[in-house]
Amino acid sequence: MEAKTEQDQPAATPLDLKDFEILKALQENAKLTIREIAGLVHLSATPTHERIKRLERSGVIKQYAALLDHRRVNKGIMVFCQVSLKEHNKKIASEFIEAIMQFKEVIECYNISGDFDFMLKIVAQDMESHHNFFVNRLSEIKGIAQTNSIFVMGTIKQTHQLL
Repeated sequence: MEAKTEQDQPAATPLDLKDFEILKALQENAKLTIREIAGLVHLSATPTHERIKRLERSGVIKQYAALLDHRRVNKGIMVFCQVSLKEHNKKIASEFIEAIMQFKEVIECYNISGDFDFMLKIVAQDMESHHNFFVNRLSEIKGIAQTNSIFVMGTIKQTHQLL
């Protein structure tokens, strides 16, 4: 598969213990002030701020976001959809990715190995709206050979924290 993925990105950025402490603090609460983070990692505010800016510039910190409970914002259905493409070439993969990037229902997309090429995480208001999305939008993408949908019954663990 010739799709552009995170593996195409540069190698890991060299990080020291203080960088990891800062990242851990931000993962736990991105609303902390520079002073609060500095206190947690035992640095003054200026070097803490400079480290955070370096982590942002280097792409270690991709963005800051609020994590929402999908059920409380009228997205009661979560589906993992595996997709295989008819052909494995750069053009078909690029067209698929371009289409997927336009769908607000698709909140995550992974290029995977095995019987399927992609794994999509999809949220929808209810079964009817998911069905409408699947039939009228997702399945209309040219080049899809097969899909397999897995409906989430309940979430046991969900985290964004890597450290």
